[in-house]
Amino acid sequence: MTVRVRFAPSPTGRLHVGNIRTGLINWLFARSQGGQFVLRIDDTDVERSTKEYEDGIETDLTWLGIVWDEKYSQSARFPLYREAMERLKAAGRLYPAYETGEELDRRRKVQLSRGQPPVYDRAALKLTPDECAALEAEGRRPHWRFRLEGKRVKWRDLARGDCEVDTASMSDPVLIREDGAFLYTLPSVVDDIDMAISHIIRGEDHVTNTGAQIEIFEALGAKAPQFAHTTLLVGADGEGLSKRLGSMSIMDLRESGYEPLAVISHLARIGTSDPLEVGESLEALAAAFTFGKMARHPGRYDPADLSRLNAAVLHAMSYAEAQPRLADLGADLGEAFWLAIRSNLGLFSGVSNWVRVVGGAVDPLIAPEDAAVVEAARELLPAMIDGDSWSAWTAAVKDRTGAKGRGLFMPLRRALTGLDHGPEMGPLLPLIGRDKAVRRLAGETA
Repeated sequence: MTVRVRFAPSPTGRLHVGNIRTGLINWLFARSQGGQFVLRIDDTDVERSTKEYEDGIETDLTWLGIVWDEKYSQSARFPLYREAMERLKAAGRLYPAYETGEELDRRRKVQLSRGQPPVYDRAALKLTPDECAALEAEGRRPHWRFRLEGKRVKWRDLARGDCEVDTASMSDPVLIREDGAFLYTLPSVVDDIDMAISHIIRGEDHVTNTGAQIEIFEALGAKAPQFAHTTLLVGADGEGLSKRLGSMSIMDLRESGYEPLAVISHLARIGTSDPLEVGESLEALAAAFTFGKMARHPGRYDPADLSRLNAAVLHAMSYAEAQPRLADLGADLGEAFWLAIRSNLGLFSGVSNWVRVVGGAVDPLIAPEDAAVVEAARELLPAMIDGDSWSAWTAAVKDRTGAKGRGLFMPLRRALTGLDHGPEMGPLLPLIGRDKAVRRLAGETA
């Protein structure tokens, strides 16, 4: 059997860390099995779906390296859904119901007040053809419900183990709205059948829906795919992410300067037994993927972890990888520069600050109590500066002034860079050069 999975985002908004994690898990599983990844655009909501959001989905996936093997748009497949609808009607599994939203809400409130579960009572099944005609004459249009068999539906879930849903405890799901628009469920099942999807991998908030969907597969004469329902993400504080996802879109992360490998590594390893560290590549993450590593508790999405992983990606980045991006920023000062400053970067954009420190104008920071150390350092600065100069130079300053440790190194860093933090000064000093160093040690802007 060829493994085929699908990721079906809706082009009604931006991809965020929650739904891209689902897409990533699908991709990792497919690649780990030598299978195929299908991108299916769920644009059946024609009014809210936009080309801009669809393009954004492709841009986000491409940036992350998640390549699809096939792509479909559900808006081009309505004839298939209408055919399935007619088959279910003919089989007596799809029936019209005429209750308004207000009427259904009142019934639910009555049921709850009586301690009963708020399950649809199937009153519409008792309507005669004449009664249906009378309701339509009043201007009502039916929504269409799928008649569940009311049985225990069981499946072996790749992420949760043995699962069971009793569809007798569920309302018959609405598949088609009063205006004729298809809701998510029927197009999804029809496409899963038509596209030969072998595994449906999604969040555990869909577990209950699976019982009804398996019945729809069977009603259409198909065997249901295998399922895997993974845990959802929560914030660092353990609370749900739903109210905060607006600021966690993949577009926002990209525009904020995060590295795709950091984002991928973060999302691939949240909620698993793997250490939260940077993967070698997307392909390596796929080779190591198994559902057995996934925990049963929610994964904690902590932006601080992403920042740490992002820094790790930059700290290990070779000059060959960095060079085109440095050139784009006008910051390509050579390999020695990159190797000197990369360990101090949190975001790649931070390289511009070190271009200024090395080649631009810096206002030295020289506190009165540090003046003697800085002056001695200026007098003792070697005529020729190379990669070994820092150690010999600071040793000479120490011998003359008696300064040591922080009292020696911090005044020199502040004078030479205008900052109290940064990369190691040994590799940085030759990049600054002797002329600028002399002027900065003299307190001049240089």
